[in-house]
Amino acid sequence: MTPLTDIGQLAEHYDLVVVGAGPAGLSAAARAAELGLIVLLVDENPTPGGQIYRAITTTPVKDRAVLGEDYWRGSSIVGRFERAKAAYAPGCTVWSLGPDEGEPGTFEIGLSLGGKARMIAASQAILTTGAQERPFPIPGWTLPGVMTAGAAQIALKGAGIVPVGRTVIAGCGPLLYLLASQLAAAGAEIVAVLDTTPKRNWTKALAAFPDFLRSPYLAKGLQLMAQTRRRLHFVSNVTGLAAAGEGRLASVTVERKGAAETIVCDTLLLHQGVIPGVNLTNAAGCEHFFDNEQHCWVPKLDRWFASSVPGIAIAGDGAGIGGAESAALRGEIAAFDAARRLGRLTKPERDRKAAPVRAELERRLRGRRFLDLLYKPAPQFLAPKDETIVCRCEEVTAGQIRDAARRLGVTGPNQMKAFLRCGMGPCQGRLCGPTVVELIAEVRGRTPAEIGYYRLRPPVKPVTLAELAALPQTEASVEAVVR
Repeated sequence: MTPLTDIGQLAEHYDLVVVGAGPAGLSAAARAAELGLIVLLVDENPTPGGQIYRAITTTPVKDRAVLGEDYWRGSSIVGRFERAKAAYAPGCTVWSLGPDEGEPGTFEIGLSLGGKARMIAASQAILTTGAQERPFPIPGWTLPGVMTAGAAQIALKGAGIVPVGRTVIAGCGPLLYLLASQLAAAGAEIVAVLDTTPKRNWTKALAAFPDFLRSPYLAKGLQLMAQTRRRLHFVSNVTGLAAAGEGRLASVTVERKGAAETIVCDTLLLHQGVIPGVNLTNAAGCEHFFDNEQHCWVPKLDRWFASSVPGIAIAGDGAGIGGAESAALRGEIAAFDAARRLGRLTKPERDRKAAPVRAELERRLRGRRFLDLLYKPAPQFLAPKDETIVCRCEEVTAGQIRDAARRLGVTGPNQMKAFLRCGMGPCQGRLCGPTVVELIAEVRGRTPAEIGYYRLRPPVKPVTLAELAALPQTEASVEAVVR
């Protein structure tokens, strides 16, 4: 497999375009190519793997114990894709996806690669854009020295870099334990792990505990928790956090049991779970709904991960959080159905081939509901204090959002754009959208589902005017401008 590095190397049309080279995208592309489809896999990163297997082919971290065996399993997924006859365009940004009006039944996809833009056609698309970290806005989170846990993982996997000085990790979710374990093994000085998991969540999660007992992750999860807690200083039942410093982070104030303490630190890593990345799927017109258990927006899909837009499937954690192993299996299932839609498989053939994959997926997802209920973030972290910056792009505070909802009668995030520009910056609402919805819901006395989410339109990622101007033009379009 030779990666495509120039926009001119792309074909005009593919049977299937897969967006995202994480475990779901790699598996979907490999399976589809094995079934005889002409496949293109595009990804923004320079190497395959996504977030969970980031830099699996290039990481400078050679001690396998640092990142753990789960990380190194990504090598086999990448290896399978490399053996498949699929085209691969790394460093390629997808900024639009919609129906091709000139050729009904196909999609027109806007891509940028090597500083040039191009539109290509696809009969089917599988979107495997994965998850993003749920925004965790606290006072002072914009200070240098404060970053997300995911960003720290990127630095570790991609460049072997660990935070220098006293490091504090704060938040909730399984990744908190994994990151703490990985950074400690890599030599980071972790002075505290601050657990914000609400105590009452245990009661809500108990009903789902029997399924978790049968989960393949139970023994592994308990072992990781026990090892990490023995090795590091954990502080539980944290109800408030604030970062402070002049020009950069100097300390974090921790509230618990009605008291506050200050921890001097050089780096603060924040994390309160992951949610599906919905910007591209939203902009493509796919229907979404609010999942109360995962407490986030997820696309509406059938059992083959087909969306409400015929011809577009969504797999991996972008279809709902399930983890790396389930992501790969979801990608395969979506590929089987894409092959059926394109006439390469009959329905009985699709069903027979997918049956063992589906059975393994059900096993892998067993116990997921327990984790979703247990690690649901506390309300005060979903809707932060007034002085907290929520929209980092436009520097809009939680207080301004509450005030607009209360005094100006703003009822949803799209209307909020007109007043405060939330969601109009470079991130296109990725870092503020969930929090804006929570704040409006709080003021209006409604649920996030009733408030709704941003209406997103292309381009879903920044694209330069030079790239757009250099798009290949048809004779008809040139003539229309000239005349």
